[in-house]
Amino acid sequence: MRLPEMPSPSSATLRLFQSLHTWTGLLAGFALFVAFYAGAITVFQDDIAIWQNPANRSHHVETPAEGQLLIDRVIAAHPDAKARLSLQLPTETGSRYVAWWFDTAKKDWQSATLAHMDGTAKPESDLTSFINAVHYSLGIPVGGIYFMGVVSVLYCLALVSGLLIHLPRLSKDLLALRAGKNLKRLWQDAHNLIGVFSLPFHIIFATTAAVFCLYGLLLTGFDTLAYGGKLMGKINGALDVTTETPAANKSAVMLPLPELLERARQQAPDFEASALTLLNYGDANAEAAVRGNSERSLAPYGNIGVHLADGHILDTQIAGERDINHATMSGAYSLHFGSFGHYAVKWLYFVLGLMGAFLFYSGNLLWVESRRKSRQEQQGRAPYHMAQATIGVCIGTCVAISGAFVAAQLGAALNLDVPLLEREVCYGLFFCALLFAFTRPPIVAAVHLLRAAALMTFCIPLANGLLTGDYLLITPWRGDWQIFGVDAIALLMGGGFLWLARLTRRRQQAGQANSVWAMTSAPPRRVPAINTA
Repeated sequence: MRLPEMPSPSSATLRLFQSLHTWTGLLAGFALFVAFYAGAITVFQDDIAIWQNPANRSHHVETPAEGQLLIDRVIAAHPDAKARLSLQLPTETGSRYVAWWFDTAKKDWQSATLAHMDGTAKPESDLTSFINAVHYSLGIPVGGIYFMGVVSVLYCLALVSGLLIHLPRLSKDLLALRAGKNLKRLWQDAHNLIGVFSLPFHIIFATTAAVFCLYGLLLTGFDTLAYGGKLMGKINGALDVTTETPAANKSAVMLPLPELLERARQQAPDFEASALTLLNYGDANAEAAVRGNSERSLAPYGNIGVHLADGHILDTQIAGERDINHATMSGAYSLHFGSFGHYAVKWLYFVLGLMGAFLFYSGNLLWVESRRKSRQEQQGRAPYHMAQATIGVCIGTCVAISGAFVAAQLGAALNLDVPLLEREVCYGLFFCALLFAFTRPPIVAAVHLLRAAALMTFCIPLANGLLTGDYLLITPWRGDWQIFGVDAIALLMGGGFLWLARLTRRRQQAGQANSVWAMTSAPPRRVPAINTA
């Protein structure tokens, strides 16, 4: 492919952009690998939500009448929940209604289903929530989301500097993928090729992630500096579909859930409700915000506000009938999460997520190779330990997340605290992999950890079949395509890890002896810093 020649920047400017690209990539690379790998998996979170809880794989889908029964029972048992009660619909959970509220006594969010209220509930997983938390905050409970916001800003800088570095060379190197003995050049070509072709999506991911993660801090700053503490009220009014009128302290008969959902459907026939929030339930000023998606829209997220006492529509913010505030927020979410276009777009985002993880993995490897002493037996400490850290963090993340999937099925079968087991297994495997990587030569650790990732990932469909009876070859015949899909993707990814382990083993046997990737590398020594910009 021949593109128009671009003017070449000066050598000093190019060195500046190279340094900026290198160091922003290195500083943010580990966190971004975790975010992209976990993010690729969360693309299929609706399927995983059904897969993760065997007890809820029922072909009986709860009716709106059963949803109303859940609302009544929760409020009877927890009167404080009437102030704000959220309800997930079967379209979001697979087969049942799930109620959420904040317990002021326990100072924590609580959830319940009809099975919980009847005392027949079995241990349940929250695997999708956990992996999503790893995606946007690395699973760090305090400050993690803000840390990832800063990482996203560095990510934007790496994208811009990388584009400026490679833009003048696109005319001759865009489709170059030069295989041969020079593995560094092959990795460089693959890194550049993937980066350029997926650049529009990475710009979307970087900018939206920075805004989502730093949204609270940005609003707080603007509120303090420019709006005198009045901004938050304006934001809520601009983005909500309810008036949030204070309770009238006067009881009233509420619109039943079946009728509430029907009112929303009549207001927007193409709108499919997935969740709702009830405010001041049982009061004359009670309101509901019905959330859902509109078909055939690039920004499907929408909301419909309904007055619960008389059923009149308060506001409609759905595709084709919304203001710029709601359209912008809906568009940003759908572009970031790939929530439009059904499975074709999901598969595209899944592949883009894995390719993004590869970009940060390969970027670290290229940094190591750029500092390798080809004619010296001993290598510097910095590239040696960076190689160990790259193997431990990146491949360890793959092992750990696959282990969390296995723990979800094992915990349910053994009647354990499933969410706790998922986290213990995930973090335990990650730190074990990291420790293993720092106690072995990098190439040896890479081969063993890739094999461990393959084994753990193959155990996902195996555990599902053995512990639930939903074997991979049985679920399609029953029409359980979402369960089958999770198991099938695990098999494909396990095969991919084995393939990478084989390639790495070949490098181990035939690679250069004087390298941090040598099978038995000499102990690293401290060497003077080298400017390779």
